[in-house]
Amino acid sequence: MSATLVTVSYVGAAILFILSLGGLSHPESSRRGNVYGIIGMIIAVIATVAGPNVTASGYPWIIAAMVVGATIGLYAARVVKMTQMPELVAIMHSLVGLAAVLVGFANYIDPAASAHYHGAEKTIHEIEIYIGILIGAVTFSGSVIAFGKLSAKISGKPVLLPGRHLINLAGLLIVIWFGARFVGSASIPAGMFALIVMTVIALAFGVHMVMAIGGADMPVVVSMLNSYSGWAAAATGFMLSNDLLIVTGALVGSSGAILSYIMCRAMNRHFLAVIAGGFGTEGGTPAAGGGAAAGEVFPISAPETADLLRNAKNVIIVPGYGMAVAQAQHTVYEITKYLRDNGVKVRFGIHPVAGRMPGHMNVLLAEAKVPYDIVLEMDEINEDFPDTDVAMVIGANDIVNPAALEDPSSPIAGMPVLEVWHAKTSIVMKRSMASGYAGVDNPLFYKENNRMLFGDAKKMLEEVFVALKG
Repeated sequence: MSATLVTVSYVGAAILFILSLGGLSHPESSRRGNVYGIIGMIIAVIATVAGPNVTASGYPWIIAAMVVGATIGLYAARVVKMTQMPELVAIMHSLVGLAAVLVGFANYIDPAASAHYHGAEKTIHEIEIYIGILIGAVTFSGSVIAFGKLSAKISGKPVLLPGRHLINLAGLLIVIWFGARFVGSASIPAGMFALIVMTVIALAFGVHMVMAIGGADMPVVVSMLNSYSGWAAAATGFMLSNDLLIVTGALVGSSGAILSYIMCRAMNRHFLAVIAGGFGTEGGTPAAGGGAAAGEVFPISAPETADLLRNAKNVIIVPGYGMAVAQAQHTVYEITKYLRDNGVKVRFGIHPVAGRMPGHMNVLLAEAKVPYDIVLEMDEINEDFPDTDVAMVIGANDIVNPAALEDPSSPIAGMPVLEVWHAKTSIVMKRSMASGYAGVDNPLFYKENNRMLFGDAKKMLEEVFVALKG
């Protein structure tokens, strides 16, 4: 395949990637967006492999790598549950970062890769390598820690080292100093030493950065690492002089940055405050007062819940991470279908940071075949709670906490929340009175119009469904 045809193929693939992002902006068009992305990637791979930069001797290695990668991908697609998508996304981001690091080192030690660079061009190329490896290393180690936190292999509690900001500043200064040495190095061994030192510091920074971020900020972390992986891919494109990789990386990096901004706005947080860490603890923190009740709680049973739902005309369901953990989305769909078949208006209210990653609840509800048109974002449905008979909260906590609006001293003060307490009756499904990931008590539990349905979400919803049919 000629270089001109490769360029044309890359342009077509880039257009398809842009269309893919557009399609993924809405659930109803997401399937089409995925198809565009798949076709674009197929074109990109074929054009790259068949292009003039790949020799016949490289085909066996390429084919072997593709077989291994495809096997791992197909296996993951078959065995990974929808509730495990956040950690899967995190570990995929780590692979992008690792690829950027390996490509950077390979590009530096390969004489043929930089033989045609001289003067200012050589300096720019070395800066590309250095920055690419830096971003890739931070992305790799940070994503691995995020995977550990999201899969509960590492505690979600923030680890805050004394003087952590000074440590980060010192690391940055060392990285800049070794960067100057790397660009001015007269030999590969001298430059390699600077690269290795920088890589170690970048890996340590990635670990330190994500370890300091609490569980409440994990949705922002996922979108932030998504952005980092995009910039790592773009840096790799610069190293390899691959225009499509640059464009694709820029698309992913910029969209991830925009998503991070949206997540921060939804939590009333500043991006730098998230990076600084410390907001949110692991789930299971006792309620205020060491477990002492801050008011009277009104428990409710599954049959009583069924009666309220049966007699309601307007129901809003607010899903949270507890629904994902219990894998209760299919039972939620069955209840929704039954109520709608019997004339009850049922809709879903989705908070932008519900769950552990952006769109987590939307993915689970789509898997359970909940109709897209009844799944609404927080801004679209918040004004409807006063006209709602029953607001049912399934495993959510901080995103329905009235303290965000009523208590200026609360750690989540100013955070937009779903105002379920304005409904005629709100029902909160939880295992216990434990606080959410922000580690603060929820006054919603003690409001007169609120009822608490304690127990595993899936088990209790199954009991509610049986009572409804009975």
